[in-house]
Parts: sequence; structure tokens; C-alpha cells
Amino acid sequence: MGTVVLSGAVVLVVLGFGNPLYWLAAAGVLFLYVRYGLDSSGPSAPGPAPSAGTAPTSYKAYRDRRDKQAKWERRYRRERPLESRRQERERSK
Repeated sequence: MGTVVLSGAVVLVVLGFGNPLYWLAAAGVLFLYVRYGLDSSGPSAPGPAPSAGTAPTSYKAYRDRRDKQAKWERRYRRERPLESRRQERERSK
């Protein structure tokens, strides 16, 4: 993705020798790429734990996350039995 954006910007700069409006377009493309494109295409920053939306890096991490979620669900059902029964009824409909 970055190669396509950079080569497109180079083409716009080359075309800009005939029309300076292309230089503005190249600057806009590079700005948008730096602003929004690098976050999604680059490697994620290392952190203590993966966020809820990312896949775990190993099966052990997956098991740990799954066991922790099951523990919280058991605790929720134990502390709020009426609410958990209502949710089960809604799921079965």
C-alpha cells in the first residue's frame, strides 16, 4: 500500500512541472497517507496485552483470554442470577 501511494505521489510531482496543481494533489495524498494510512498498514506497536479486537499471537494467549472471559461470565451469572436468566430467555427466542 505504501509503495502505491509513494509512486502515485512521485507521478503527481512529475506531472506537476506542467501544472502546479498536481503538486498540491501530491502533498494532499502524502498528508492523508501519513495521517490515516500508516496506522492501519504498519505493524502494531508491542503492548502488554492484545486488544479485544485482535487475534492472539499464540494458542496459549488464546486459552488465557478464553479462560479469563469464562471466569468473568461465571462471576456475572453468580452475582446477577435474575439478569442472567433474562438474557438466556432472550437468547433462546
